[in-house]
Amino acid sequence: MSAVEAAPAVQVRGLRRAYGERVVLQDVSLDIRTGEVVAMLGRSGVGKSTFLRVLGGFDPDAEGQVVVPDNRAIVFQSPRLLPWLKVLPNVVFGMTDPDRRERGRRALAEVGLLDHAGAWPNTLSGGEAQRTALARALVREPDLLLLDEPFGALDALTRMTMHRLVGELLRVHRPATLLVTHDVDEAIALGDRVVVIDSGRIAVDVSVDLPRPRRRETAEVAALRRRLLRELGVDDAELDG
Repeated sequence: MSAVEAAPAVQVRGLRRAYGERVVLQDVSLDIRTGEVVAMLGRSGVGKSTFLRVLGGFDPDAEGQVVVPDNRAIVFQSPRLLPWLKVLPNVVFGMTDPDRRERGRRALAEVGLLDHAGAWPNTLSGGEAQRTALARALVREPDLLLLDEPFGALDALTRMTMHRLVGELLRVHRPATLLVTHDVDEAIALGDRVVVIDSGRIAVDVSVDLPRPRRRETAEVAALRRRLLRELGVDDAELDG
């Protein structure tokens, strides 16, 4: 394998982002390799979404070295579907490929929504709308997929279903993936690595070398969960309670 092939898909070195006197990110460095899922945890306001926006190309004022693929896609907490377009046109919106509708149908089939291709967004459940947003991202075969708390608005059962679906799709499509989340269990379930960001810096970067599915009751998962929760400021009394 050549040095170029071995290079990470995402390379961040010395990233800094400040808003006036308030420094949100300070000296952040991170690599994400092709096919790798990095889950980023942190309390509100520590810079997780700012970091994601930088990788997405939405923040030109950030300082430092940021190397990312040109072909990127983002899934937000809100599906952000266009209400005046049906599901299939939403999925392929902005694409110009002659075969875009067929590609869109394949993407909808992957997320289990091919029979909803002609539906209006306002007829979809929350989980269906988010699966449509996922299809819209994956139909572009991104080299970098950015997931900004994409399951935060879903109920617990739907989240579990989405975790399984997303995990399967990421193993098939193999983009470099950054998942920003507040949910420790979600980070452990989906991440190949889990990063904790605190006060604008990376405090923990740990590989999750555990077989899937990762069950919370196993000793290895429970130990990692306790460690991550401590890093997020949950003390032992709360953990044991």
